[in-house]
Amino acid sequence: MLPPLLFLGVASFVLSWLLTALMIRIAPKLGLIDKPGGRKIHDNPKPLGGGVAIFLSIAFVMLVSLAVVDFFGDRIVQSYPSYPDIYALVAGGQHQSKLTLGMIGAMLSMHAMGLIDDRKSLGPFAKLILQFAITATLVLGFQMRALTALDKVGLGIWPSVIVTVLWIVAITNAFNFLDNMDGLSAGVAAVASTAFLVAANTLPQPQWFVAATLALLLGSLLGFLCWNFPPAQIFMGDSGSLVIGFVLGVLTVRTTFLQPGKSLGASWYSVMAPVIVMALPLYDLIVVSVMRLARGKSPFVGDTNHFSHRLVARGMSRRTAVLSLYLITAATSIAAILLPHVQSTFAAILIFCQTMLILGVVALLEQHPLPPKSNNDP
Repeated sequence: MLPPLLFLGVASFVLSWLLTALMIRIAPKLGLIDKPGGRKIHDNPKPLGGGVAIFLSIAFVMLVSLAVVDFFGDRIVQSYPSYPDIYALVAGGQHQSKLTLGMIGAMLSMHAMGLIDDRKSLGPFAKLILQFAITATLVLGFQMRALTALDKVGLGIWPSVIVTVLWIVAITNAFNFLDNMDGLSAGVAAVASTAFLVAANTLPQPQWFVAATLALLLGSLLGFLCWNFPPAQIFMGDSGSLVIGFVLGVLTVRTTFLQPGKSLGASWYSVMAPVIVMALPLYDLIVVSVMRLARGKSPFVGDTNHFSHRLVARGMSRRTAVLSLYLITAATSIAAILLPHVQSTFAAILIFCQTMLILGVVALLEQHPLPPKSNNDP
């Protein structure tokens, strides 16, 4: 399975790298410029539009791959009869063709909304309503639900639908909030994508669609990061951060973390793996929102209270702060990869405790007063 995934990742990486380089040149001509001021920490105007490169590098390779599998699937299987799992990979791609098209459509909607917001602010509540509408359409249209065991509580599919929609929207906004420093949101998403890709390849049940899409996402993020790592030459904007958060949210729902033959009651901790991988983005989303609400402000009115800002206020360089968040995400991710494979509740509790201790260190590092600044949040 590795060579096809490697091919997909390299293809999206090359395309993302080229498109990002192109957007650096043409974004200013399209009016996609992020000007300094207010809470923004960059000193000079920077081109936006990295999100265009991220989206196109994922969507284009997905469409090409879908066409190849649909039209040449039998020939591929016959040409590589000795390759492990080639039939399952091709059959899985063909089986998920409608879902692939639906996901591309939802990604396009998120991307278009972000692109419009990058040009002229839509307002946070309009964006939130659109996020819920796009996510609910995908969830209901393709029966993409997490925690289907909730169907047994007597309310039909709706508890599971609500949990799924809330999860995807939360992850979408977590990475949107995290896009507050050069290379941060894309880098943390790349670490999380790597963790989920490893998990998808080590789980007993094949996760073909998830693994292939994660390879595309990871390649696109790394290609963009070549130009966005501090000091950044281009920003992704909402057109990128909303897409990567949305894709990660959807793929975590599509992944089956439960071991075959085990019930949710016996292995409930397995489904917590995505929460642990996303612990840092979710922590930042929740803490920053609570702080803003406590001050009588909307959680969507931005400031410099993000964890990354506080690390810089403590004396770190921006690059060191960004790398610190990468490492924290990697630390929780390694534990999450192991979680579906543990054989006892005691071992799972140890992993949860480890995650909470890591977040405890994050909370201690946040104890630093910051100058009051506010503006619109990303």
